[in-house]
Amino acid sequence: MAQQTPIRIRDQRVSRAKLAVAKRMRQEPTPAERRLWERLRNQGLAGCKFRRQVVVAGYVADFCCLKARLIVELDGAVHATQAKEDAARTEALANLGFRVLRFSNREVSRKPDLVLTRITEALTLLNPSPRRSHGLPLSPSGEGAGG
Repeated sequence: MAQQTPIRIRDQRVSRAKLAVAKRMRQEPTPAERRLWERLRNQGLAGCKFRRQVVVAGYVADFCCLKARLIVELDGAVHATQAKEDAARTEALANLGFRVLRFSNREVSRKPDLVLTRITEALTLLNPSPRRSHGLPLSPSGEGAGG
């Protein structure tokens, strides 16, 4: 697969209100977001750089690797009632060349290694030569663990 040119998120027009929402979400992550971010930050997974709570096409993406055009969304209970909105969001992001992976907060808490494996597989498919991950699981002391 030919490598796609990374897109520049900074070129989009984003309202101050949307930026404030993203900033608040970065400052107040859910336990699942906090736990996953510990593994994604600092190129911790497959050597790929992720950003968190970044505005893409008017949506606030939980985690985004711009180079691989991969968005990882963590869904809490509210997403059970907004399936149509989530599908429209996923389609809009796909039309921009992004692949969207969705995981429930419960999956991150109960099956963290599976979540990391699926993200790594997607990164490998989208970016065939990422550096190897250290293969470390999410911290067992992270909030929401064992629930």
